[in-house]
Amino acid sequence: MKAIRVIKVNSERPERERVEEAARIIRKGGLVAFPTETVYGLGADAMNERAVRRIFEVKGRPAKNPLIVHVSNKQQVYEIAQVNGIAEKLMETFFPGPLALVIDKKDIPDIVTAGTGGVAVRMPDHPVALMLIELANTPLVAPSANISGRLSPTKAEHVIEDLGDRIDAIIDGGEVKIGIESTVLDVRSKPAKILRMGAVTPEMLEKAGIEVEVVDTRPFGHYRTKARLYVAKPNEMEVMVEEFSRKGLKVGAACITTRCDAEKVVWLGRSMEEVAKNLFSALRELEKSVDVIVVEEVERKGLGRAIMKKLEEAILHRSS
Repeated sequence: MKAIRVIKVNSERPERERVEEAARIIRKGGLVAFPTETVYGLGADAMNERAVRRIFEVKGRPAKNPLIVHVSNKQQVYEIAQVNGIAEKLMETFFPGPLALVIDKKDIPDIVTAGTGGVAVRMPDHPVALMLIELANTPLVAPSANISGRLSPTKAEHVIEDLGDRIDAIIDGGEVKIGIESTVLDVRSKPAKILRMGAVTPEMLEKAGIEVEVVDTRPFGHYRTKARLYVAKPNEMEVMVEEFSRKGLKVGAACITTRCDAEKVVWLGRSMEEVAKNLFSALRELEKSVDVIVVEEVERKGLGRAIMKKLEEAILHRSS
């Protein structure tokens, strides 16, 4: 069993020679996990069908799930997609950033797009990610660097927990800034359709003058936790924790505003930005030592809407 190659870098000022080591692995058809502003991605050369196929195999990802292509400059978007006016406007406003645009494809292998005819493209807002793409000299597919269906990784150690020696290397750039995935927006029709709720909210898109419709219809089953997961309103947290404790279960609580006497308590933060950043990491920490996790509900507006969507997917997976 080979040990995964861990390449530590300064996340704000990445050492070029260290990132070049990872880029060489990409150019040879290898898989490299790396930090973005949202979560850690598992990168491969988007133009190398064999490398892309290995992404699906390593993650256990269904082949019908398209991959997001990550670019380091806007010109690369025009090379792989037929950019329309709405896409151009959004690229000016949100690139680089946590927004993936689904546009009609041009020059990109069908395995990347799952034969849909449209390609999802984004430019990550992270110095390490941008340098890696630039040095690899190719767009990268980069789904979350985890086993398909598991909690998304926000630290290098999460990637190692899930993928271990299945991949060739990981660039360790510390904890990510946002903590939940990018928003996926299909701009091939009007109104534009949000296919995945993420860090760019409907309110932010509408403020930019884009009419959107939320149609997030991804199959539930994402964000599996090893412990059973429940969500409770702030005034119901203590009651739910006590109920599970009376049954002899070890209970963990992920709290924002309320205190409760759980076996293990993790504080998610006060702002929605803090909650988003800490959510997946907190759930990974709690699941290691408890039977049940109770998470404090947040208001379904702005970023809170995306947070609740993630939690609902995990809950429905539990009951399926």
